[in-house]
Amino acid sequence: MQLKINNLFEINIVAKQFIDRIGNEKVFAFYGSMGAGKTTFIKAVCEELGVQETVSSPTFAIINEYKDGEGNSIYHFDFYRIHKLEEAFDFGYEDYFYSGNLCFIEWPELVESLLPENTVKVYIAETENGTRTIETKNFD
Repeated sequence: MQLKINNLFEINIVAKQFIDRIGNEKVFAFYGSMGAGKTTFIKAVCEELGVQETVSSPTFAIINEYKDGEGNSIYHFDFYRIHKLEEAFDFGYEDYFYSGNLCFIEWPELVESLLPENTVKVYIAETENGTRTIETKNFD
C-alpha cells in the first residue's frame, strides 16, 4: 500500500485510509528519518480510532498507552533512546507486542530482532516539495 499526504489538512483523511486497510494486523513498525512525521501520523491514526487522550511521542517514557473509542488499548513505543536490547526485555516488550492490541513502534531498527514475524513495516518519507509518502511492507 502506498499513501500520500500532500499537507497537514489531509493527514486525518490518509490516516482513515490507513485504518481501513489494517485488517487484522496489530503490530506496526514506523521507519523514517527524524522529522519525517512518524509521531504526527500515529497521532492522526489514533485520533481516527477514537483516542481522546493527548497522543505524543513516548521518547522518554518509551511507551504510552491510549484507549481507542471502544476502550481497547493502543500501545505507542519510541525506541530512540534505547541503548541496549536488554532494555526492551526489562519492560516486558512481549506482553505488549503479543497482546492482540494495536502497537505502533517508532525507531524499530533498535529492536528489530524482537519484532513479531508478522509486523507491518511502515515507511514514511518526506519528498522535496514537503509532501509525505507512506508505504507499507508485509501487508497490502
